[in-house]
Amino acid sequence: MTTNSTPTKTKRSAKRTPLYVLLIFIAVQLSPILVVVPTFNYFRNQGLDENTAQISTSGWLLVITMAIGFLITLFVIARDRKFFDIWKGKKTSYPIAIGWGLLGFLMLLVGQTLAAYIEMAMGIDPGSANTQTIVTIAEVVPLAILAVVLFGPVLEELVFRRVVFGSLNQTTNFFFATAISALMFALVHMEFRHLLLYFTTGLVLAFLYQKTKRIITPIIAHIMLNGYVMLIQLNMDKIEDFIRQMENIQP
Repeated sequence: MTTNSTPTKTKRSAKRTPLYVLLIFIAVQLSPILVVVPTFNYFRNQGLDENTAQISTSGWLLVITMAIGFLITLFVIARDRKFFDIWKGKKTSYPIAIGWGLLGFLMLLVGQTLAAYIEMAMGIDPGSANTQTIVTIAEVVPLAILAVVLFGPVLEELVFRRVVFGSLNQTTNFFFATAISALMFALVHMEFRHLLLYFTTGLVLAFLYQKTKRIITPIIAHIMLNGYVMLIQLNMDKIEDFIRQMENIQP
C-alpha cells in the first residue's frame, strides 16, 4: 500500500508545481505590504530623511523578497523533474538555445523601439515611471540591481512563459496563449499607458520559448534587456557628456 501511494503523491505534487510557482510570485509581489511600515521606521530611526528612507525601504524589500522568492521557486521546481517537459518534439540544443537568447535580446530592442514609436504617434510620453523608480532605488540600494537584472527576469519568465503561456499553449493554441501571457506580463508592470510596449516584449519572449522549447532562452533575453536598460539609465549623465564632447569636436 505504501509503495503504490508514493508515485501517486509525486504525480499530484508535480501537477501542482505551476500553481506553487504562481503563488510564490504573487506572495513576492504582496509580502512587502506586511513589513513596509516597520522597515520604513527602522531607516528613519537610522537618521535618514523621509525620502531616502522611503527609497531604502523599497529597495531592500525588493531585494529581500525577490531573493527569497527566487530561492523558494528554484527549490519547488527542483522537486519536479518534469516541470519543463511540456513540449512535443525535440528541444533545441543548449548552444543554439543560448544563441537564440542573444538574438532575442536584439529582437526585444527592435520590438520595443517600434512599440515606442507607435506610442509616441498616439501621443503617449515615451518616459517610463517604472524604470525611473527602479533607477532611483538602484542609486540608493545598489543590490537592487541584482533583483532587477537576475531575480526579476527569472521569476517572470517562469511565471509568464512557463506557467501561463506554457499551460495555456497545451490546452488552447499558440496565439491565444501568447496574447494572454503577454497581456498579463504587461498588466503586472502597472504601466497601463505603456501597455503596447510591455505587450510587445511579452510576445517576443513567448516566441523565443516556443522556438527553442527551453526556458533558458527567454530568460537570457530578458536578463540582457534589463541589464542593458539599467546600464544605460545609471550612466545617462556620462553618455550625455560624451555626446556633447563629440559634438564639440566636430568641425
